[in-house]
Amino acid sequence: MNPFTVSLILCAAITAGTWLASVLTHEHSWVDRIWSVAPIAYVWIFAAGDGFSPRLVLMALLVTAWGIRLTFNFARKGGYRPGSGEDYRWAILRGRMPGWAFALFNIAFISIFQNALIFAITLPALTASGSATPIGVWDLVLAIAFVAFLVGETVADQQQWEFHRWKQAEREAGRSPEPGFLQSGLFRVSRHPNFFFEQAQWWVLYGFAIAATGVWLHWTIAGAVLLTALFIGSTVFTESISSQRYPDYREYRRRTSMLVPWFPRPAGLPTGASAARS
Repeated sequence: MNPFTVSLILCAAITAGTWLASVLTHEHSWVDRIWSVAPIAYVWIFAAGDGFSPRLVLMALLVTAWGIRLTFNFARKGGYRPGSGEDYRWAILRGRMPGWAFALFNIAFISIFQNALIFAITLPALTASGSATPIGVWDLVLAIAFVAFLVGETVADQQQWEFHRWKQAEREAGRSPEPGFLQSGLFRVSRHPNFFFEQAQWWVLYGFAIAATGVWLHWTIAGAVLLTALFIGSTVFTESISSQRYPDYREYRRRTSMLVPWFPRPAGLPTGASAARS
């Protein structure tokens, strides 16, 4: 059985398992719990199918490092604890949709689409497998870029983690945290730097397919394209929630790049304490 078929069967099994778990537990973030694990399995399957060639092993090691970091970050936020790991946005959507509509959303988008996407972002490894082009300088450049983006995401997540711990400590002390959302560090130059670095790593992984074949456009670019589209849609939805929670978020959004880190625009007229402190 070829590696693609093996991975596809595994993806189908994971999809069925995460959907069934969501129905039985009434939690709808089981895909989040396997998001950092399944890609590791898929890429190592492709590496094994290619006889553990140097390029495929390098790609698999990079994806493994990505998965370990993401698993750690998700775990420390309580993502694997029963009853506490559900994405808060699903509860908001459940409140806005009829029960039957959310059930369809759960199976079609949360379970099927997201698992298919997780599989798709690893498919550049399939393109790179079997290549007669030996591993070279461009592979090294891509590996360095991947690690750089991995470090960037690690820093962004750590800044966010420390900020939310500070917010919790303020609330426990009976104070109202101010500002209510993170605007410093990497979040000064991007509203979602962790989102940017996450997407960038998978575009770099697609770069290995180019290095392996010398061809710029392959069908396996679809994973990176769909991931970017998902993140943009998710960001818009997340920011609509943040804008309702924090009056100053509109000013933050005006002056700060959404994804790509860039120099912030000059601050406008302060609209509240948070704007004055930024």
